[in-house]
Amino acid sequence: MMLKKIQEELAATNTTLVAVSKTKPIERILEMYQQGQRIFGENRVQEVVEKQEALPKDIEWHLIGHLQTNKVKYIAPFVSLIHSVESLKLLSEINKQGRNNNRVIPFLLQFKIATEDTKYGFEKAAAIALLESDAYKKMENIQLMGVMGMASFTDDKVQVRAEFKKLKEIFNNLAQVYFPNQAHFKHISMGMSGDYQLAVEEGSTMVRIGSLLFGNRS
Repeated sequence: MMLKKIQEELAATNTTLVAVSKTKPIERILEMYQQGQRIFGENRVQEVVEKQEALPKDIEWHLIGHLQTNKVKYIAPFVSLIHSVESLKLLSEINKQGRNNNRVIPFLLQFKIATEDTKYGFEKAAAIALLESDAYKKMENIQLMGVMGMASFTDDKVQVRAEFKKLKEIFNNLAQVYFPNQAHFKHISMGMSGDYQLAVEEGSTMVRIGSLLFGNRS
């Protein structure tokens, strides 16, 4: 079974598996749940809300897709981790909705490491400006857990590896300067079905795998 194989492979490197269940039916997610998978990633807010209501409550739901500020309120009560924070405006709304729900919402900063214009994310200088801003320092209902990035969609493994190295360097720098000895700043979410092994080699702590587990989307 592909899930067991990948689970065992990642366990050996202490890497967390996020099973990307976007567009997949409840029944398929339940099958994986029954095989021990507890962390699932979704791209769309409406879809994750519907699935969270229908499925066991010990599932950790990660929002891994582009998130609009006006949709944050729907996932704020339950989301375990938001991977795709790429603006101060979005982060301010997450903090506000965390306060409204009396909880601290964990998140990752998304960095643009790919060459494609379609990919979202911070440049390093903009992320540093955010971390040093008074607005960020006053936020009490969020917790930064690490970084996320998507490599270019290419067969060029040298390029993909270089992009993963770049994200690892950003993580190391932020950890050293802003989060020394802070155990919660620990995640590098990088690597998908086609490149997760490269990502793990370059220091990923969390991979987002969909098609390898569920088959290609129709």
